[in-house]
Amino acid sequence: MASADLRKELDCSICLSIYTDPVNLRCGHNFCRLCIDQVLDTQEGAGVYSCPECREEFQERPALQRNITLCNIVESFRSAQPDQEETGVFCTYCIHSPVLAVMSCLMCEASLCDNHLRVHSKSPEHVLCDPTTSLENRKCSVHRELYKYYCTVDSACICVSCRLDGDHQGHKVETLDEASEKKKQLLRNDLQELITKTEETEKEVQRLQENKRIVHEKSSGVTERVTGLFRDLRKQLDDLEKRVLREVSRQEEQLSLALADFIQRLEIKKAELSRKMCHIEELCNMTDPLTVLQESHTGAKEAK
Repeated sequence: MASADLRKELDCSICLSIYTDPVNLRCGHNFCRLCIDQVLDTQEGAGVYSCPECREEFQERPALQRNITLCNIVESFRSAQPDQEETGVFCTYCIHSPVLAVMSCLMCEASLCDNHLRVHSKSPEHVLCDPTTSLENRKCSVHRELYKYYCTVDSACICVSCRLDGDHQGHKVETLDEASEKKKQLLRNDLQELITKTEETEKEVQRLQENKRIVHEKSSGVTERVTGLFRDLRKQLDDLEKRVLREVSRQEEQLSLALADFIQRLEIKKAELSRKMCHIEELCNMTDPLTVLQESHTGAKEAK
C-alpha cells in the first residue's frame, strides 16, 4: 500500500506518468522538464505564465530548478520496482495461459511466475535476476557456464573455466558484483559531473536571461526617450512652421496694403491725366483762335 502511495506521489500532473528529469517552479510544484517546457511555450504569447498545479502567475518565464532529491527518489523507485508490463517477459512454464514472470533463473534459462518461483530450486547455482529474455547472453558461449567474473585486462565477462584454463588465465579478474560496483561508481561520478555541469548551465541560462531582461529594459528606456525627443522636435518644428507662416502672411498683408494704396494713388493720377488730355484735345479741335488763346493751359510737365 505504501509503495502504491509513493508511486502516486511520483506521477507528473501533466503527463500522469512517473517523473522524467523532474524540475520545480518557485511555487514548489514539480513537473517533468519536457512537460512544463511545453506548457510554458503555449503560454508564451499570453504575456503571463502560471503553474498548471496551483495557477500561481509569473510575469517573466520562470526558471526551472532541477529537483535532485526527487530525481534520486524516482531513480531508486524505478530500480526497486521494475515495470513488468513493459518487459513483456512471461513465465516459461505457464504454457496454457501467459502469466507475467517475476524472476528469471540463469541456470535454468527460464522465467518464473510467483507460483513457479515458490517451488524453484534454492541452491546457489540457480542464480535469479529480474525478468529477462536475454538469458543466453548471461552464459559463456564457449563453456556454456554462467558468467561469474570480469576480466579487467580484456574488459570482458568470463566464466570459471575461462579463468582457470582459458584465454584469461593469469589475468586480473573481479567478481561481477565488484566490477559492477566499480563501474557504477564511475557512472555515479560521471552523473554527478553531468549534474554539476547541468546546474552550471542552468545558472548560465538564468544569467543570460537576466541579461536579456536588462537589455530589454534598457532598450525600452532608450526607445521611450528617443520617441519623446522626436515628439518634442516635431512639436517644435510645428510651432516654428506656424510662426514662420504667420510672419509671411503678416508681411504679405502689409506689402499688399502698401501696394494697394500706391495703386490707388496712381489710378487717381491716371484719371487726372486723362481729364487733362481730353481738355487739351478739345482745345486742339477748336477753330476760334481767341478761345484757344484765352483758355488756361497746364503743360505736360506740370501734370507730372
